[in-house]
Amino acid sequence: MLHILPSKRNKHRPARRAFFLTALCCAFAALMAAASPAAAAEGTGAAADPAPFAANLFQGNFAHSKPESREITPGDRILLRLWGGSSFDGTLTVDDQGDIDLPGVGAMTLAGLQESQLGEALRSKLNAAGQESSQIYCRVLNAQPIALVVTGYVMKPGRYSGAASDSVLAFLDRAGGIDPKRGSYRSIHILRGGAQQASFDLYPFVLRGELPAFRLRNNDTIVVREKGISVNATGESRNAARFELRQGEGLGETLMALAEPLPKASHVSISGTRNGAPYNQYLPLRDFRTTPLADGDRVQFLADTPGDTIMVEVTGAIRGASRFPLRNGARLRDLQNYIAVDPVRANLSGLYIKRKSVADRQKRAIADALRRLEQSSMTATSASAEEAQIRSHEADMIAKFAEKARAVEPEGIVVVGEGGKVADIALEDGDIVVIPERSDVVLVNGEVVMPQALVWSAKRSVDAYVEGAGGFTNRADTSRVILIRPNGEVVTRSGDVQPGDQLIVLPRFESKNLQTVKDISQIVYQIAVAAKMVIPF
Repeated sequence: MLHILPSKRNKHRPARRAFFLTALCCAFAALMAAASPAAAAEGTGAAADPAPFAANLFQGNFAHSKPESREITPGDRILLRLWGGSSFDGTLTVDDQGDIDLPGVGAMTLAGLQESQLGEALRSKLNAAGQESSQIYCRVLNAQPIALVVTGYVMKPGRYSGAASDSVLAFLDRAGGIDPKRGSYRSIHILRGGAQQASFDLYPFVLRGELPAFRLRNNDTIVVREKGISVNATGESRNAARFELRQGEGLGETLMALAEPLPKASHVSISGTRNGAPYNQYLPLRDFRTTPLADGDRVQFLADTPGDTIMVEVTGAIRGASRFPLRNGARLRDLQNYIAVDPVRANLSGLYIKRKSVADRQKRAIADALRRLEQSSMTATSASAEEAQIRSHEADMIAKFAEKARAVEPEGIVVVGEGGKVADIALEDGDIVVIPERSDVVLVNGEVVMPQALVWSAKRSVDAYVEGAGGFTNRADTSRVILIRPNGEVVTRSGDVQPGDQLIVLPRFESKNLQTVKDISQIVYQIAVAAKMVIPF
């Protein structure tokens, strides 16, 4: 029988194909999961469920803090030397009542004093006992260590050691902090011998820096109880968080005191559950004060009262005021009557507007295009292992390109001029009206050897300006040169170059996938128009 053995090359090809196919499928699955509605819902839920109020306390800062001068506590040992009037050389221990037996004087309370105050306190006591001539040397030999249990709804329940002067916050921090999902930041108890000695509410500490003074002892137990009624507060407020309400504090005014709505907040949206059924309510802020809240409610503070005025900024070749309050619905011509321009420097025909809503839409359009580009690069098929490696390298390059492209902030330019005439459009709150200065130069950048500004000449063509900047680079797409007018208008290279124009040479991309080339070219063009810059690939 004749057996035909596979060659070494063919022998490993199926394994390599399987490997690259598996890697490709995993990457595709991850991409789809990130873009799926479930992921979007998860992201929305994360945004709608803020962290508990006071959760930022436990980041390790209290656990590792060491005060410069700590308090003297029971169990501390004091080295004391007296000479002159009276003589003593020995060690005294602070008893459970916080006292020491000062030789020749009697009991003296030291607990609660700072170590730095020890010498002054002993001197005062000796002087009061008629021993002014006595000389003193004293110091605390060691901090009395203690160990106690931290339990309840904390991240890492257990027994932790520290100093008796450490606060409750320090021990909670060592236990990983309070469980943000189940633990209470307002019901923390100290047990000693099974009996409750103190309770803590961390909200006053966060809001006003108030924390009850309490000295922990060895074998104490810190118990974090389960959280009570909790309400999420978001929207137009200074403190967006999940707040815990105590019994008897379930009204809107309590939440307002904690969340601190901004002055522009006018209405409140409440969503939750009542008697097992969905519950939704929308009401003015003034009526929210007396509205009862329930566990799990989501409260959003809204600025829904329309204003009577808008604020518009003017920049560029102007004189005098740069910000103008206008009536709601004002148009550009209404504003122009109040702008004092420099008649020598101002290029009135180049006026344009920067608008935030337009910038947001441009950024979303770029983000959508980038998402589609990444998706197509991750799902491209390969006929061989070598081609799969090329696809993988190309996908890495696209990912880096997308990262840089997402960081671009579009200017949101609204072109209001055409043929020397300016359209009388309605203005929006936050608009920036730009009156550019007259310019005698043409800025050339993008894929040219030496990006620079060249003096404008009516005799120069687009190619002449490119040559003036050193010519095209080897990565330039010589067929894709755009002109951006001072007013933001974009024209092709066939147009005449005018003073103040910006000439951008776009890069060329090479790929076996024609759709990828098309997508990247379109994104680069969008960025060039929206931000007047070129992102290299």
